[in-house]
Amino acid sequence: MTRRAKRFQPDHRAGHRTARVGELIRRIIAESMEQLDDDRLAMVSVTGVDVDRDLHRAVVWFTSLGDTEEGDADIAEAFEEHAGGLRRAVGDQTRLRRTPELVFRPDAALRSAERIERLLGGMDGAADP
Repeated sequence: MTRRAKRFQPDHRAGHRTARVGELIRRIIAESMEQLDDDRLAMVSVTGVDVDRDLHRAVVWFTSLGDTEEGDADIAEAFEEHAGGLRRAVGDQTRLRRTPELVFRPDAALRSAERIERLLGGMDGAADP
């Protein structure tokens, strides 16, 4: 396991805290997004937040209705433009000693699940004579 991957692997002591902090950050960002006047973020949902063990970095996973790679790039760019304000909101609403750096990534797991469902749905139609 790489060092980077190991940072995000919760141990039995820190796992509960990082999960709670991640969920709190997810809620704060979702609420803060409602206040933003950016059309690129209109149909975007924050699906989860992974926080590393030392609480210095948080990966924010998002998905959108469009769900295209070009759209994901635009959404990631919009998030980066608003990252300072979102991080400030997280800092204001939490009692963490240090506000984690926010990194925004598209959630490929949901897209993969939808693709598998479409493929399996196509197989059902092909199996019937």
